[in-house]
Amino acid sequence: MEEKGPKEGTVPTMEGTVQKRGKSRGEDGFATAVDFLLANARLVLGVGGAAVLGIATLAVKRLIDRAARPPGEDEKPDQKSISETWEELSLTGASPKLLKRGLENSVNKSLPAVIKIEKEDCSPSSTAEVPRLEIRRVPLCVTLQEKLLHYYQSHVTLSESDVAQAKQKALDVCMEIQAFLRSKQPEMPLGEMCLGGSLFDGLQVVSADHACLLVPLLIEEKFWYFVPGEETILNTPQFWMVRRTNLEYFGRGSSYWDKFIVGGYLSSNAVNESLHKLVMGSMNWPALGSMLDCTIRQVMGSQELKLEIQQEQSQLFIDILPIIRFEETVLTSQPESKGNFENLWCRSFYTDEATKLRDLDASDSGLRLCCLKILKAVCKDQPSLRRVTGGHLVNVILHLSDTESDWSEAALADRFLQVITEVTGYLEQGFLPSYFNSAVNLLSELSAEEIDEIGYTFYCALSNPDMLLQRGV
Repeated sequence: MEEKGPKEGTVPTMEGTVQKRGKSRGEDGFATAVDFLLANARLVLGVGGAAVLGIATLAVKRLIDRAARPPGEDEKPDQKSISETWEELSLTGASPKLLKRGLENSVNKSLPAVIKIEKEDCSPSSTAEVPRLEIRRVPLCVTLQEKLLHYYQSHVTLSESDVAQAKQKALDVCMEIQAFLRSKQPEMPLGEMCLGGSLFDGLQVVSADHACLLVPLLIEEKFWYFVPGEETILNTPQFWMVRRTNLEYFGRGSSYWDKFIVGGYLSSNAVNESLHKLVMGSMNWPALGSMLDCTIRQVMGSQELKLEIQQEQSQLFIDILPIIRFEETVLTSQPESKGNFENLWCRSFYTDEATKLRDLDASDSGLRLCCLKILKAVCKDQPSLRRVTGGHLVNVILHLSDTESDWSEAALADRFLQVITEVTGYLEQGFLPSYFNSAVNLLSELSAEEIDEIGYTFYCALSNPDMLLQRGV
């Protein structure tokens, strides 16, 4: 076998041999030390410590390699810098929170570049336009006052267009009824019919669905005497009677209304029945509805004279209410509130109450009307409170206004709860006095069971008022 010797032209020297051996021995010694440390670090430091030590050792080795590299040599693209290496080291030895924060920073650094690349790749011509979704912001109501104001603005108040449409439709029907009565019964002494009620007083809530047609009866004062409720056999201040007088001088037939006398008194039931026959039974409602572009029908099963007007999605009810005015007294014919007494007329304070409440708000810029309308909407939404009328609530607020002067917006929640407390107290007593006549009990129309149900609902609402702002079925 031929032995291989040194290449021709090269002569090995002692100095080169020593340097070569020293270098290889140095590298072997460094590698041996590293291997020894890494092998025993897991036993001494554990897994985490060994990982930290390994990364630190790698960093030191890269520092040594970079120092030994020639100055002109380019770095490899995938080679990490010293700062990145020590960043890895700091992340590995850090707590989980710092480690998570470091990862988020790294992701945030890389996101702009990724988004930029995606934008460059997706040209407008190659992608369809994505429709924008409109997100409806729902206001976050925390306090009771904020919830009441939101409930008032979003549910209680009516749009001007709905109110104007309902008023116009009621006015059209009113004009037709008045023209018909004058042509059919020209001798009937009736005053100028007018529309009234909460729709025309700005007190209607939730929906514009109710109006009242007032039919004034012209009564001759020399033939009739108005008997206050306290002077009647029932001794009920709320219900009056109209007695025929001076029969010895002006016999029967002297007054048109003599035909409606029952037991010496003008019968409200007889007047209602006569108007019912004239208006409900004689008018051609299908033809009138066709002319007004709506459907008109009478409400069956009600003692009151009531019409239902249907137009597209809107619905309007009109009560035809005979009334008698005598000086400052207004008497109305309300069969449902009189029971079986057909000669009684109900004393009405509606106009006085609405005017008083509006004047109080105007004097101090208060929110009594706002509080009233919120409570009316609550009672309309809650099935257990639907027997509570606007008249009940108006009188409670008027009584409370005598002792409470702050009805500002900031006090709305306090006054709201206070009205509920007052109502609960009146229900417990079973007596709610009228503001303009303290002898009149406005709760007399309610049964004991209805009073208990209403009182229980309001009592529960004192500890959880939000339940009242939930719309019922």
